[in-house]
Amino acid sequence: MTPGGGEMFEPIDGYCERLDPGLWAEPVNFLTNVAFMFAAIWIWPGLRGMIWGQVLAVNLFVIGLGSALFHSVAQGWAAIADVVPILTYVLIYIALSHREYWGHSWRRTAVFLVLFVPFVAATLPLFQMVSGLGSSATYAPVPLLILLHAILLRRQLPQVARGLAIGAGILCLSILMRAIDEPLCHVWPLGTHFMWHILNAVMLMHMIAVYRAHMLAATRAER
Repeated sequence: MTPGGGEMFEPIDGYCERLDPGLWAEPVNFLTNVAFMFAAIWIWPGLRGMIWGQVLAVNLFVIGLGSALFHSVAQGWAAIADVVPILTYVLIYIALSHREYWGHSWRRTAVFLVLFVPFVAATLPLFQMVSGLGSSATYAPVPLLILLHAILLRRQLPQVARGLAIGAGILCLSILMRAIDEPLCHVWPLGTHFMWHILNAVMLMHMIAVYRAHMLAATRAER
């Protein structure tokens, strides 16, 4: 959901937990964003000397800040602050995947980054046809792309492929938790969106750990 110019300061009520436009209307959704910050701090010490790993960790921390802002203010401009760090993380990781896992040049990596747009455009309508996904379908192309990388890398880099497949699995579960938030609202008033935060934090930290393990292995191989 991308708010238009006239909707930037309109309140957004998109989650089960929110019952009014107040600043503290989603306490659980707000507080569980600490998971992103904790995950970033937890993974940070192991990224010494890995500048791009550190960039991802900082990005992970910012995702928590943006999401916390959205689940407190809950307005159009805050929704943008929520989505942009997530998109930034995805694009950085795609670039690193092609550079480090595939060994592509920066020029070729840039081509694959551009191709991410038509990939989403081609696959998103398919996910939007899945009953119950709702707005969560927007995120579904990402685990599909991760899984494709895992399949294609299974012989060349089996450890990386296994790590990517696990990450895709966690993200699929996370998307499910986001999708069932509203449908289960009458049964579970708290909602399930907070699990989207927790599982995403685990998944994004795991993806950094996959990158870190690969870089450490590559360094050992060069010695």
